[in-house]
Amino acid sequence: MSHYKKALVDLQCALVRTQQALMASGARTVLVLEGRDGAGKDGSIKRITEHLSPRNTRAVALPKPSDRERSQWYFQRYASHLPAAGEFVIFNRSWYNRAGVETVMGFATPSEQAEFLRDAPDFERMLVESGITLIKLWLDISKKEQAERLNARRTDPLKALKVSDLDAVAQKKWKAYSAARDMMLERTNTSIAPWHIVRANHKKPARLAIIRHLIHQIAPPDIAGAIDPPEPEILFPYTPEAVTDGRLAP
Repeated sequence: MSHYKKALVDLQCALVRTQQALMASGARTVLVLEGRDGAGKDGSIKRITEHLSPRNTRAVALPKPSDRERSQWYFQRYASHLPAAGEFVIFNRSWYNRAGVETVMGFATPSEQAEFLRDAPDFERMLVESGITLIKLWLDISKKEQAERLNARRTDPLKALKVSDLDAVAQKKWKAYSAARDMMLERTNTSIAPWHIVRANHKKPARLAIIRHLIHQIAPPDIAGAIDPPEPEILFPYTPEAVTDGRLAP
C-alpha cells in the first residue's frame, strides 16, 4: 500500500468515527468547496464521502436556477439544502456562484454582485449562530495546471460528464476570475465564517490536507488529537497578503 493510500485510509477511518459522534450529538455541518473549474472539488468530495453514511451525508451541486428560482431570494435555493440534526452537507459550489462564475460570465449584474457581497456574511452569521458548523475552503490552482486538467477532461472518455460549456472560457477569463476571487475572499472572510485556502496543484496532498482540516474542525478532541493538522504550506487561513505573496495564483 502506498504512503498516500495508507494516509487516506487512516483519515477516512477517523472521518467515520467523527460522523458517528456527530450523528449521536445531532450536530449540523456544512462544508463549502469553492475553486476554479478543474480545481479538484469532485475528487476531494469523493474521498471525503466514500465511507460515510449516505443517509446523513449529502453532496449538493445545484444546476443553473429555474425561472421560478431566479424570482426567489437569492439564498433561498441553498437554504433548502441545509442540514438537519446529525447531517453533513457538502456544497460543491455554493451561494458563492454569485461572486464567481455569475459575475465573470455576466449572469449577475454589478448591483447583484455588490448586494451578495454585502449580504453573504450576514447569511453565514445566521447559519453559525443557529448552531451549524460552517467550513469554507477555496481550492487554488495555477493557470497551467488548470489548462492541463481541462484538456484531460476533453480527451478522457471517463471524464466526459465533467465537461461543461464554461470550460471553454475558463482560461480566456482567467484574470477576471482572479479578480472576482480576490474580492470575494476579501469581502466575505469573517471571524465567524473564515476562508481557508488549499493549494491544490497536487491533488493527493490537497485531498489529505482537506480531510485533516475537516477532522480538526468538527471531530471530538480524542479523534482530532490523534490526527496531524494539515501542512501550512498546503492549507492555511486566508489573509489579504496571500494575494500578493504568491500563495494564491495570480
